[in-house]
Amino acid sequence: MKVGDAIRPGKVLCIIESMKLMNEIEAELAGTIVKRLVEDGQPVEYGETLYLVKPD
Repeated sequence: MKVGDAIRPGKVLCIIESMKLMNEIEAELAGTIVKRLVEDGQPVEYGETLYLVKPD
């Protein structure tokens, strides 16, 4: 996903690998992506915010 992309609940935002399993991260609300907070390949922690979203 890129800044400016519109999202809706259930839309896959990204895929995160954890212990050799690929996990799809889905949007929980409708809106527009304002900022991406992590880069491709960067490690993330459980519960970490990945995107800032302006709700519709």
